[in-house]
Amino acid sequence: MSKAWSARFETSLNPFIQEFNASIQFDKTLIIEDIDCSIAHARMLGKQHVITKEESQKIIEGLKEIKIDYQKCIFEPAFPSEDIHYAIENLLISKIGDLGKKLHTGRSRNDQVATDIRLWLRKKINEIDDLLFSFQKSLLKIAQQNINVLIPGYTHLQRAQPLSLSHHILAYLEMFQRDRDRLKEVQTRVNISPLGAAALAGTKINIDRYMTAQELGFKTIYMNSIDAVSDRDFAIEFLSSSSLIMTHLSRLSEEIIFWVTDEFAFAQLTDTCATGSSLMPQKKNPDVPELIRGKTGRVFGHLQGLLTTVKGLPLAYNKDLQEDKEPIFDTAKTVSDCLKAMTILFDEGLKFNEFNLMQSVEKDFSNATDIADYLVNKGVAFREAYQIVGSIVMFCVSKKILFKELPLNEFRRFHQAFDEDIYENILPKNVVNSRNSVGGTSFKRVEEELLSWKNRLLN
Repeated sequence: MSKAWSARFETSLNPFIQEFNASIQFDKTLIIEDIDCSIAHARMLGKQHVITKEESQKIIEGLKEIKIDYQKCIFEPAFPSEDIHYAIENLLISKIGDLGKKLHTGRSRNDQVATDIRLWLRKKINEIDDLLFSFQKSLLKIAQQNINVLIPGYTHLQRAQPLSLSHHILAYLEMFQRDRDRLKEVQTRVNISPLGAAALAGTKINIDRYMTAQELGFKTIYMNSIDAVSDRDFAIEFLSSSSLIMTHLSRLSEEIIFWVTDEFAFAQLTDTCATGSSLMPQKKNPDVPELIRGKTGRVFGHLQGLLTTVKGLPLAYNKDLQEDKEPIFDTAKTVSDCLKAMTILFDEGLKFNEFNLMQSVEKDFSNATDIADYLVNKGVAFREAYQIVGSIVMFCVSKKILFKELPLNEFRRFHQAFDEDIYENILPKNVVNSRNSVGGTSFKRVEEELLSWKNRLLN
């Protein structure tokens, strides 16, 4: 077999074009999936009497031997084989003779590679889901340890209202649960078999597509052969879901980078997850969150690239689709590596500074809304109370004091409804604990949320 296509061609490819055309350098990643796909196909051909059962068994034994050779590093597919399918088929023929040429009966490389990549991606989605699950458990552990620790809450990156640190961490746990849910949805569309669609129109060979789908663990089959070989929606959906995972990791990374600065000092990095400067000996750099933040753009790029590749393709298969694999392979690795790194960071690389966190909420006006709510409970209309508190803030700023330092008689200058209990109402822990609406940051609500997540993740 000098080449993977017919003897119609009189001359050989230009050497550079031959290498330019080849995909073996990256689609060899699919070797195990390609062998499994071929074993299922060979078994089906035997059952359907397209080839004899003895021939089917010999082909299967040859393919299993190739898998063992690969696992033992005896077989290392490489150029000048055009792709992994051709490399395996060529080796099979060298092992069992011309019988190996019967393997490709009733299929095309178009439906073959479409099947292989689904098998590979199905496995990777499960692995990423496991990593998300592990990271959620790490977040839950941190949240359980910090129910009563407070952190400033921000909007527009300006101090807004104090929060339980646990409540803040649990917000990310919710995000990553949505990521897991999205991956499960993508999995349902990955788990459809295109095998047997052949090049684009199906085949006159007496195949059983349902059998190969069942052999390979697919839930169902594509009902349109054209769609089966040309569909890459599932790949785009995976890249889109991965982009959202990276978005959430990047948002968390950005906060960690802020938290470990001297200006914030809400947390510090341990030596296991930080590096120093080659010039400045005092530095401890947040490499893990910075790298994750940087790699997010890489995954976004893969999504945009594949969307651009697919948007102009006429039906059915086009060689452009060779460009689907590297983005998928790299995205799966990047997302997996980032999740592993972030899990390690939360398990052993980050320590929250409880004292600084608790002190930080004592030094601002983030309890202003609580003064307005105090007046509302005294019968003052909210919009009027809002304006009153705005005036109090302006007065305190001019005097360079905080609410807790404002004497009661000064409070009463703004409204007679103020009484001694105002000071109790604006204590940060009481402010946090008063947010008792469902989904709020009160300690009771946070404990309920923690219990819910504990039941979902640990039981």
